[in-house]
Amino acid sequence: MPQAASLPESIPASSEQTRLFRATLDRVAARVARDELTFGVEFPQVTGPDGKWVRMPVSLSAGYDGEAWSHGNWFCGFWVGLLLASHLHTGDAQFLDWARTRMQLVALRARDPNTHDIGFIFDSSAVPGFHLTGDREFAQVALEAADKLRARLVTTRDGAYIASWGPLSDPRGRSASAIDTMANLSLLYWAANFSDDGSYRIAADAHAEMTARAFIRADDSTYHAVEYDVQSGARKRGYTFQGAFDESAWSRGQAWAIYGYVNSARETGKLKYVHLAQRLANYYVKRLGNRQVPPYDFDATGRDAEIKDTAAAAIVASALLELARLHPEAAAGKKWGERGLVMLEALCREEFTSDDQHGLLHNSCYSKPHNIGVDGATMFGDFYFVEALCRVAHPGRLRPNNAPNLSIL
Repeated sequence: MPQAASLPESIPASSEQTRLFRATLDRVAARVARDELTFGVEFPQVTGPDGKWVRMPVSLSAGYDGEAWSHGNWFCGFWVGLLLASHLHTGDAQFLDWARTRMQLVALRARDPNTHDIGFIFDSSAVPGFHLTGDREFAQVALEAADKLRARLVTTRDGAYIASWGPLSDPRGRSASAIDTMANLSLLYWAANFSDDGSYRIAADAHAEMTARAFIRADDSTYHAVEYDVQSGARKRGYTFQGAFDESAWSRGQAWAIYGYVNSARETGKLKYVHLAQRLANYYVKRLGNRQVPPYDFDATGRDAEIKDTAAAAIVASALLELARLHPEAAAGKKWGERGLVMLEALCREEFTSDDQHGLLHNSCYSKPHNIGVDGATMFGDFYFVEALCRVAHPGRLRPNNAPNLSIL
């Protein structure tokens, strides 16, 4: 296996691709600066039919409204991440000033104990903020959020998992986990590295192990959500909130799984997570066919099958570029890197929004079953798109390039 020092910082792109990605980041910065001036103290979520951002206050926390679950504002950190990436790319201090001001608002959510989305909020904002500036105020709020995420670990006879939604005192919340949580684990891995407290990594790895057993079907597609027996750890059922139906292959769920296992491979050094990420990616690519952007659900039918999700494409592109960088086999790494670059290039050339619209990528799909954010931009899609661009144009600068010694475990 390669030693840590032998891993490249990034996957080489062609000179034409590099120019395209840098030019796209120029457009990103201009768009972000324009939109920032329109928000006041609210944060963008998705774009509506008019092409403008739908906004919400950061104080909108997750919780139950009767029987219905509201995710609250889990988008707010992604906007801070875009401001930080724009500062990184342009060197313009105004973006950093905006990011610091917005981070003061977002920091209040570090005390929210009721959702796994706290990982998304702070891994996209406070973590890159600390990496870029070295300012320990960013690190302290990220660590506070990581404490809340670690506290959501539910221990069973067959392992442990992070409950995704709701207070753990509520049986609905305690028994439910989502594939999205695999992408939230990044905050726990960061906290372990920053604090030298291995319990964060142990919690994240325990969740990754149990998710591999409970969420991944025989064909390597994934469930969106699983209800566990909280005593035995057995899967009681697999189901979906945002896919076409419970047994369908929701493309963004597959993307979260790929992304999460790539990160788990990097942070734990477990080679089996590389192999698992490859299996999940092979399924995604097989169902993708000759497209670069998937339908919102690979099993959607009729007109719904025409609804695309550029957010899923952006998440997978970012994951494949990282998989290529850490892969112990040069040929396989080269294959995944080339695939990720082609996906990213297609997003730049074909899916970037027009100047009269808000957001970066159109044709994203937040939730078709709820008719929210369909055929528009989404904050998470835009963030992972920019993360992927930075992996090539600014390797190791938006996020640290940790390089593990991969083991046979």
